[in-house]
Amino acid sequence: MKLKILPPTLRNDKRYISFEAVSEVLLSKEDVIPLVWEASLNFHGECKTSKFDLWIMRVWSTKSSDNKNIIKGIIQCNREEVSSVRAAILLIAKFKGKRVVFHTLGISGTIKAGIKKFIKLEK
Repeated sequence: MKLKILPPTLRNDKRYISFEAVSEVLLSKEDVIPLVWEASLNFHGECKTSKFDLWIMRVWSTKSSDNKNIIKGIIQCNREEVSSVRAAILLIAKFKGKRVVFHTLGISGTIKAGIKKFIKLEK
C-alpha cells in the first residue's frame, strides 16, 4: 500500500529570511547552523524553537577585507514564526570569541525571489 502525501493545502507555509553576517572570522554554513540554533534556543527555549522549522538553506561568502568577512544566506522557517526567528538571529554577537553581527535583508516566499531581491549575486 502506497502512503499518501499531505496535500499542499494542509502543509505548513514557509518563508525564507535572507540575512547578512559581518564577522571578524570567516564563517561557513557549518558555523552558521549552531549559531542560529543556540541563539533561538537561548532566547525562546526548546518548546517554541521546535515550532520554527528552521533550516539553513544556502550560504554565500561575498567579501573579505583585513578585519571584516561578509557572508549572505537564506534561512527557511515557518510563516507564523518569522518575527521570532528574526529576533533570535539579531541576538547573535560572538563566535569563538570574535564579534559577529547578523542583519536581516528581507523576507520572501521562495528561495529564488530571496536570491534575486536581497542576496543579489554578482555574475
